[in-house]
Amino acid sequence: MRDRNSNVISASEIGQYEYCSIGWFLQRKGYKPDSPDLKKGLEKHKELGRIINKTEENQKKSNVFAKIGYILFVIAALIIILEVI
Repeated sequence: MRDRNSNVISASEIGQYEYCSIGWFLQRKGYKPDSPDLKKGLEKHKELGRIINKTEENQKKSNVFAKIGYILFVIAALIIILEVI
């Protein structure tokens, strides 16, 4: 985490400043925003993060099962070929 007194401004801070320069300044000075909508937004982001993580886990599992399926297919094809020979 960077120091709030740093002269470096992140890309997200530019967006915050553009949206509300006063809010950006107060946040940079350490004041925490307090808003019901902000709390809803944070909860929604957490929920979406959980969904994304679960989707990534499922994608990894799917890739493993696909690889197992390909291996089993090759083994079955080899067995069939060897029986014919």
